[in-house]
Parts: sequence; C-alpha cells; structure tokens
Amino acid sequence: MKKSIAILGSTGSIGTQALEVVDQHPDRFEVEVLTAGNNADLLIAQAKKHKPNVVVIGAEDKYDYVNNQLDPLDIKVYTGDDAVSQIVEMASVDIVLIALVGFAGLKPAIKAIEAGKQIALANKECLVVAGEIITSLLKKHPAVIIPVDSEHSAIFQCLTGESPVEVEKIILTASGGPFRNHSHEELQSVGRSEALSHPNWNMGTKITIDSATMMNKGLEVIEAKWLFGLKPEQIEVVLHPQSIIHSIVQFVDGSMKAQLSLPDMRIPIQYAFTFPGRLDSSFPRLNLTEMQTLTFERPDIKKFRNLALAFEALKKGGNAPCVLNAANETVVSAFLDNRIGFLQMPEIIGSCLEKIDFIYKPGLSDLTDTDLETRNYATFLVEQVKTKSGM
Repeated sequence: MKKSIAILGSTGSIGTQALEVVDQHPDRFEVEVLTAGNNADLLIAQAKKHKPNVVVIGAEDKYDYVNNQLDPLDIKVYTGDDAVSQIVEMASVDIVLIALVGFAGLKPAIKAIEAGKQIALANKECLVVAGEIITSLLKKHPAVIIPVDSEHSAIFQCLTGESPVEVEKIILTASGGPFRNHSHEELQSVGRSEALSHPNWNMGTKITIDSATMMNKGLEVIEAKWLFGLKPEQIEVVLHPQSIIHSIVQFVDGSMKAQLSLPDMRIPIQYAFTFPGRLDSSFPRLNLTEMQTLTFERPDIKKFRNLALAFEALKKGGNAPCVLNAANETVVSAFLDNRIGFLQMPEIIGSCLEKIDFIYKPGLSDLTDTDLETRNYATFLVEQVKTKSGM
C-alpha cells in the first residue's frame, strides 16, 4: 500500500530531497500535502508535478497567486501558520515530514503527535525548545518520531534491537564546518559567503550558519537527550571532517556501533519513510577502499563557544534551551543580513541566557512567551552592536 506524505517545508533543502525520494518510489509513496513559507513559485511547480490534495503557502499575501495557479488542478490551497498545524491532522496523511526551520515546527509537531501520526522529524528545534512536553505527549498518543538528521538517524539505527539500559554513551560526529582550522583571530573577520561554504553538506542557509558556529551540533546534543532518554554526560561530540561516520553508540561492555554512508540526506529521509523496513535506492554508495583516512578530533569549545552554551542550556534545563534557540535564530538572521559579525553571535546568545528569566518547568505558553522575550532582547543587542560598530 502507498503511504501518503505531508511535507512541511517542501521548498527547503530537506523538502526538495524528500520529493526526490518519493520520485524514486512512486509505487510506495504519494504526496498528500505540501507547505512552504514564501517560495510560491517552487511550491506551485512541485504541486503541478506531484498533484497533492492540499498545499499551504505561509505568506498570506501570496495566497491568491498560488490559488489561481493551482485552481485548474483542483488542488485545495490554504494559507497561514494555523493551516499548517491543522493539515497534519488529516486522516488521509500517513507520514508527516516536519522540515520547517526553527520554532515554527513546534506547533505542527504537537498536532501531529496528538493525531497519532508517524513523524519524520527534520526540525530539531521543537525538541530543543519543548523536549519534556513532546516526550510527555508521545507517552499519551500512538505517534512515533523517526529522526531525519543524519546523526540522530545514525543513533536510531544503531539502537534498533538494543536495550537502552545497555547504552554507555553516544558520540555525535561533526564535520567542523568551514572554519574547523581557523584561529579565533581569523574568525573575527569571516563573512556571510565564507560561512555558507560548507565542505561536505548542501543545506539551507540557517543550518549552514549553525554548522559554521557549531550551534547545529549543540542543538543536536539537546535533541539527542530527549530522543534517546540520555543524561548530558552520556553525550559526546567529536569532529570527523570526512562526514562518513554519522554517529556512534558505545555500550556498557565497551563495544561500539556506527552507521556509515556518504553524506547524502536522502538516505535518512528514506529510512524515516520506510522504517522499520528498508527500500533499495540509486543513491551513490560508499567505497571503503577509496577512503584514505577517517579522522577524529576534540572540538575546541573556546573557539566555538556555541557548543559550550548548548551544553550549559541542556544542563540548566527549564526554558534555557528555548532561550538558546530563540537567541540563535535571531543572531543568525542578523549575521546573514550583515548586521553583526561572526563572533558576536555567541556573545549575544550568552547574554540572553544570562538575562532572560529562568523557568524551571515551563508550559507551552511559558515557552511561547520566552521565545518572544528572547527574540526582542536579542534584537535589541543586535541594534546595539550595529550602533557601536557602524555596520
């Protein structure tokens, strides 16, 4: 039987690669829902090709344009954030791929869990911000989350068939991004174009900047805690520049299991769609005889302060990870707009963690308030930096 898929964020990097997976297996998958934020033209092209039942365009000012283009195909068109959350509850949807960026993925994730869906999760921020709420909901509803991030997919695959109590620790690998060998002094002058030049992965702009600052790995650390029920001291990060070993599980007897493949996000996407089975693919294969070396290094958390800030937020708990995420989303946007420098991003995030009031056990409304308060304060700090530097 075909599985019907809702792809939230279909015009982004993960969304477009998910559609490639669907194209490879038209007998197994069909697209029921496509959503996009602002990229109306690509959304229209995708809808004309895959003919979903529903599309959602987040930008309300582009609704008429999208609706007029798709009306002859009898495709229902909706707009707004509420529509994205509502469509995941559709009975015709089997799998929900959440490929939205940032805090925007939280509400749809909650609705998908409450609807008992199989969720392919490519949005790490919802677990970072509301891990306790998400895991509590998963205990009450028959939903299941299959991680799509290559590192968490690797851990998930290594843990299949294993007892969680026998896990000693997990090791998340990181490429180190484009600035792995830069000194602290050199990082002071790096700009937008350099930070967007990832050596191994083709990703969206936000996650590429997060990789350059190593915040992406910090967010993955927090996500791993909730996905796999771990303590902070059970999570380790190592730099692995080749991006071949995607992560490792170490067990109490000293043995290790790792998942290897070429850096290709279509592999974990397809696995999330087909779990607990696997399907063949035409994706390029890893040839071990062509690999000259596989190397590992300790990350420099003084140089890449964001990783240290993420561990700090994880250990503090409460709404601290929400503060971390909101501040990061704000400073990444400011950096991409050339309003602040590379090293000013962790400075502002650290200031937000110190300034924003701590809530030990936040509810959803507390997290929404914390997110807004943090963004406002981080924006204030960005403006201060602009004024002082004349950027």
